[in-house]
Formats: sequence, C-alpha cells, structure tokens
Amino acid sequence: MIQKAKQMLELHYGYSSFRNGQEQAIQSVLAGEDTLCVMPTGGGKSICYQIPALVFEGTTIVISPLISLMKDQVDTLLQLGISAAFINSSITAAETRDRIEKAKRGEYKLLYIAPERLESYDFMDHLRQIDIPLVAVDEAHCISQWGHDFRPSYQRIQRMIGNLPKRPVVLALTATATPRVRQDICWSLDIDENKTVLTGFERENLSFSVIKGQDRLSFLKDFIKKNEKEAGIIYAATRKTVDQLYEHLKKSGIHVSRYHAGMNDQERMEQQEQFLQDESSVMVATSAFGMGIDKSNIRYVIHFQLPKNMESYYQEAGRAGRDGLPSECILLYSSQDVQVQRFLIDQSSESDRISQELEKLQLMVDYCHTESCLQQMIVRYFSDEEIPPCGRCGNCTDSRESIEVTREAQIVLSCIVRMGQKRFGKTIIAQVLTGSKNKKVMELRFHKLPTYGMMKEKSIKEVTDLIEFFISQELIAVEHGSFPTLYIKEKGKEVLLGKETVMRKEAVQTKQVSNDDPLFEELRMVRKAIAEKENVPPFVIFADTALKDMCVKLPETKEEFLTVTGVGQNKLEKYGEQFIEAILEFLVQNPERKENAVKGSVPGTDPIKKKPTPNSHLETYTFYKEEMSVEEIAEHRDLAVSTVESHLIQCMQEGMDVHMEDLIPDEYISEIENAIQQAGGEKLKPIKELLPDEVSYFMIKVFLLQNENGKRVTL
Repeated sequence: MIQKAKQMLELHYGYSSFRNGQEQAIQSVLAGEDTLCVMPTGGGKSICYQIPALVFEGTTIVISPLISLMKDQVDTLLQLGISAAFINSSITAAETRDRIEKAKRGEYKLLYIAPERLESYDFMDHLRQIDIPLVAVDEAHCISQWGHDFRPSYQRIQRMIGNLPKRPVVLALTATATPRVRQDICWSLDIDENKTVLTGFERENLSFSVIKGQDRLSFLKDFIKKNEKEAGIIYAATRKTVDQLYEHLKKSGIHVSRYHAGMNDQERMEQQEQFLQDESSVMVATSAFGMGIDKSNIRYVIHFQLPKNMESYYQEAGRAGRDGLPSECILLYSSQDVQVQRFLIDQSSESDRISQELEKLQLMVDYCHTESCLQQMIVRYFSDEEIPPCGRCGNCTDSRESIEVTREAQIVLSCIVRMGQKRFGKTIIAQVLTGSKNKKVMELRFHKLPTYGMMKEKSIKEVTDLIEFFISQELIAVEHGSFPTLYIKEKGKEVLLGKETVMRKEAVQTKQVSNDDPLFEELRMVRKAIAEKENVPPFVIFADTALKDMCVKLPETKEEFLTVTGVGQNKLEKYGEQFIEAILEFLVQNPERKENAVKGSVPGTDPIKKKPTPNSHLETYTFYKEEMSVEEIAEHRDLAVSTVESHLIQCMQEGMDVHMEDLIPDEYISEIENAIQQAGGEKLKPIKELLPDEVSYFMIKVFLLQNENGKRVTL
C-alpha cells in the first residue's frame, strides 16, 4: 500500500518522496495501527492523514479546533482535485445538512469537523451512517489536561470512535507535546505508546534570540524597516497591545495587518487574506492567529511580549521558515510581562491548573535568562533528545567573555537560607541584599542578617536579574502560590558549599569609561550646576550610569539622547539640550573621540530606557504588594514617581487591594478628611488649597477613592 501512497503523493502534490517521519506515520496507519505523530510546525503533518485518506475507501474524519485551518486546508485540497468539506459554526444549518448527506453518499474523501460537534447526539448518529476508515485528531495536545490548550470537547472523541459500527484507525497529530502530554494523548485515545512517530524538535533553519533592555517599539520599527521586503508575524499578549502596535506601525508607513478575537469574522478574514496574499508584509496578532496558516515564506516571528508557556512559544515561533530557508525567531523580554501573564493566568485558568500554568510560565522566564543554547533548551523541554549547541542562536553567537560569579551566587543563596526557604520572593531578597530600609525589611529585622547590604553597590533590578539568572541555571527553584517564593536546589547547595563554580557572560559594555574620563567630568559639572539650580541632589538629575552611557553613545540629537540609559521624554525635555550642547562642544575639541561612539539604535546591543506600556501598572502593583514605597518602585523601575502614583490610582480604580494607609502619612488623613468636608469632593484644587504643601494631589485622590461611598476599595 505504501507504493500506492507514493503514487498519490506524486499525482496530487507533485512530490516524489516523503519528508522525514511522514512515510513512517503513513505506513503505520495503512497497516491499521493507531498512531501518534509528533512533528514540529512546518513538518508536514497534514500529509500523514491526507495520503491515507486517498488510499482508503470511504471518508476520513479530521477533527480540528480552528475554523481558519479547516477552510485553508479544504481550499487547498479542492485545488488539488481532492473532494473535501468542513462542518463548523461558520456555515448555515442548511449547508451542514447538505454536507452530511453528501458524506453519507461517500462524495468526500475528507470531512473536517469541529470537536464541539461531538457534543450533539444527533450529529453522532449521522456519523454512524458514514463509512469512516480513519479518524485524524489534529492538535491532539488539546485532549490532555497537561497540555497548553486543553479543550474538554476533545475528550468526547474516544466516545465517538466507540459508537461507530466499525472501529476506524486513529491518527493523533501534534507539533508540541512533552513526554507527559504524549502519554496522556495515547491513554485518552487508546494508542499504544510504542506506535509514536517522533521526528525530533530541532528546526535547523531557525535562529532564536532573546532581546532584553531595549525599547521594544523602537527595536520593532527598526527591525521591520531593515527587513521590509520580508513577511513576518508580531505576536502580542493582549488585544489592546495588538491594536496599539498596528496603529504605530501603520503611522510609520509599514504595510501591516492585525488579527485578534475582538474583531468580527469579516474583519479577521480580510486582514488574514491581505497578509496571505502579500498585500501586507507584517501581521500583528494575538495567539488566535496562525494555526493552520500555510504561508511558507514567513522570514521572522517576533514575540513583542513573553508567551505564557514553551508550547505556545515554539508553535508560534515555528511559523517562521516553513519553506526551510533561514529565518529569525526573536523574543523581546521585559520583566513586567511576567506580571501580565500571571494576571491572565489567574483570570482565565481553573484553580487546580493555576500552579501548573505558573510553572510553565517560569520555564519561559528561565528561557529568557539562560546563557545556554536556546534551541537546545527548547528540545530538552519537549524530549529526552540531546543535541549539540545549534551555533545559530543569540546565545551561541554571543562573543562576550564569561566571568566567575560564584561569590555572588553564594551571597544570594546564603541570604535565601537565612531569610527562610519557600517564604519570600526575589524582590524582598534583592532589597535585603542591597541594604534597603524598606518598611517590611525593617519590621522582619532582616537588616540584622549578615547578608544585609552585601550587594549595596548594585541596584535592586541588577540583583533581581542576577537571581533570575541563578534560577535559569537551576541553582534556585520557584515555589508557586499566591506569590512565587524561592528555595535552593541541589545544584545550589553544591555552589554554597564551594563544590561548584558559576560563570556568567559579562554585561554588554562597548567601552569601559573610567571616572576620570574628561567628558564624564564635563557632564558631571553640567549635572551639578542643574542640581544646584533646582536644589536637588545631582543623582536626581541623572545617575552616573546615565552619564557614562552618554560618554559611550555621544548623542548629538534628541532622538539619540533618548537611547541613553535613564533618559525618558520628561528628562529629555528638561535637560537634554544642556547635555547635548556639552557633548557637541567636547567633540569639537576632541574629534578623535567620535570614532568610538556607539549610537543607541543598534538592535540587541545597548540597553535603552524602558517606557511604560499598557499593563505596566500590574508590575507596579506587584512591587507594592512586596511593600516597596512609591519612591523605591520608581527607582527600581526607572520611572517617574508621578507615573508610579498614576499606576496605583489605576489599580485602585480596577478594584485591586491598595490601602491609603500605605500611601498617606497618618498625620494627614484627618486633615484631608476635614478639607473634603469643607470644600466638597467634586474638585481637587479647593481641597488642596486647605491643606499643607506636603499633602499632594495624589494623596487626595487616594483618600477619595478609598472612601468613595464609604467603602474600602479592595478586592
């Protein structure tokens, strides 16, 4: 029968031979064996059931969860001269009845159906009257509660198979299934685990990379413009972010489409067709887009935000380079995305699945912080297969030297032990290590620990990044509960005892700028003059790190000045001109210095200040729950105090657990209450005029929100 299969392949598809794994799966099915086929995206899974459908007598049933996949595949089959149809919610009841009758008469070789149809006993009765030699279960991971996209309707498939007059052959197919999920699929569909065709998970034409510390929107525009002739997909976590990116890119003159579940069917179809027909080169979408989209020339997939798990990431990234040509898979990482995904998991997951989903999310965070081969890490996640470093990914091609950080690791690990394992998260641990005088740190007497302040030369962000790196190296593990807490793994104990060393790539540093650099001294003088004029400490104007970054990048325009670490729009407008003028004057006197400048537009090299994004308030809320003050959050996140205050106001408006006692000193609460009684609560200015200067508008807003209708604003 395999010879007939090869004839069908050449006759209908024009290929003379099968791809890796296809022939093995087809042979198994043609021999009447129930089979599980696991192939990476773009591996040609559909051939594994379409060819047997042509060889067998009768109508093959294909169970698929996505309407777009069904339509695309049926359209393709019809063009190849193969009779096929689909039944799902996009067609009328009359069309459904007509297609069922044609299937009963044997007019189709393949009939695609949505799994939800199996909930109808009438539909199940109709299936009994169709000659069904093969049932193909696409996206089979949906049957497993351990999978990343569990769908209860998939669990009705086995009942449907058992109800048929003659048991058909069953072929389950998926691109992303861990060993546990594969085991679950086989158990649910009564497939012998030995009848699994596993082709391997490595995609040799894909280059994976993680970009951290970049202004993501600037990176995106720059990357797309440099690759304007290529097709690409940009994935974002929320519909709102998709819409914002779409508008930004459109205004930049980029031919872009968008796709998410908040659009109506017609809009989605039109946007999808624009992309498929190359009328637009870029598709911005949520994870709702892509399954079954057979566009082979996608040269890059960029994840603008962190995906919630490795299964989703690899499936989406795998849509690049389906034609086998070299393609890029880039993940733009920001720590606030972790809070966004935690929030989405808490909102959308059943309570008994939350812990499992958080563990999967932590593995994605580890992926973003590892310095090992990225392709290797992906393959290890899905199988026991050991592959050599790919030599293509961002980590394999990173030429930075590794430095020993064993002592730093021992300090962090010792601090976790002294504070109590599985009790605290990374933020408060970082606060203790940096010597924070945070209220919670002092109340718990952590300032008395020997490890208190042992990393005071680092910022809280630098220490939390270091902790994330140690988690990715499996020195530290995360216990998931209401909030993630840390404990030491076996490998970490070996490091603590001095039996293992720890190496880390040195920080990206284009040029070491010493404190006696003449330009650095010039900029310090400019900063000092501004600070004296504004009656504030110099570091409030700019930290030394910002001045050093100016010495490296030598910004000559406002756009270039914005790429300097610690510079946002507000500081650009207030101080930019004075610093740029000082730099230009220095360059006139020292023209040779300009040759060493590194402008901030180079993707993936210099860190650029993060700008607040739509869900930024969720990260601020997380730090608030760690009992950080407004000022500490602002310093940690490199944001203005006013921005953090607006985040907390937004959190209160959304019903989150924010208390005015944390934000308003006790001595002002009664004064604010009296002022509101006198001036009324309609306008803020009359209230402010009755209060001391120390009472800010923020404090008044907090008081009004918390006491609105006499109710505490909490969850």
